[in-house]
Amino acid sequence: MTSMNTILKYSGLTLVLKILDKIQNKELRSFIIFFFTAVLGAGSNLITRIWYKDLFSYMGLKEGVAFNLSVFFGYLTATVVSFIPQKVFAFSAKESGNTRRESIKYVIIAFTALGIQVGISNLALHYITNPYLGGYSVKVRETLAHVIGMGFSFFANFYGHKMLTFRSTGIYDKVKARTNRG
Repeated sequence: MTSMNTILKYSGLTLVLKILDKIQNKELRSFIIFFFTAVLGAGSNLITRIWYKDLFSYMGLKEGVAFNLSVFFGYLTATVVSFIPQKVFAFSAKESGNTRRESIKYVIIAFTALGIQVGISNLALHYITNPYLGGYSVKVRETLAHVIGMGFSFFANFYGHKMLTFRSTGIYDKVKARTNRG
């Protein structure tokens, strides 16, 4: 039994994969699988964001700076955690032979979505959660703002990876041909 099969067997994901195999619409199936891989990333993003925020606050950084940096580093952690599951499961690019090329495009899309997440999280904190949820703790307001930012980043990631990362666009070959002209 391969290590991937062992992981699937003991994690309970084999049942999920069997159900997903019954979905005939390829676009819907890809979106649902991406959603599940995004949940993995979102979980690591949220958990590490809280840890990073505590670390940056302990280091004496101002609240706003500590929050923005913690969202930034939480997102980077989630990006690393999510690459392989998205490549293998969400976009069926397991044996594309283009992992290096895909990882470069993945990073470009990830940084675009990172900007969206940090920006929207910051806006949500200042214009939604702080003004309307002032009676709740800072941690609750920051977490809700972060989740709002993650929602926007989810769609940027999905469509970016679907349209660019795990798809052959021909751009790489054109750039390579131009650089090899000599």
